[in-house]
Amino acid sequence: MGNEFEEKDDWKLGTICWFAVVVWFSSSLLSQAAYMAFYGVPYDAVTLLKQFGPLYYAVMIVELFIWISLGTLIFLRFARKVTPDSQSPMSSI
Repeated sequence: MGNEFEEKDDWKLGTICWFAVVVWFSSSLLSQAAYMAFYGVPYDAVTLLKQFGPLYYAVMIVELFIWISLGTLIFLRFARKVTPDSQSPMSSI
């Protein structure tokens, strides 16, 4: 009998980025829902971020990184669909 439980390689960077995007989106959605449950209105994200003080810039950099990662992942998936699988390099004659 073969080994039914094979050890997998490490996760790919794309998989980790997708998990980061899902966690980020879910936490944003749940925090907004909790705030609305307590106060009845959605919170103003800009006001809350400004209350962080200098930490505001770190939060903005992390969010910018997540948006860039998401855009890159979507672009790469689209590029793989458009590019033919058997693309051969052009040879010079």
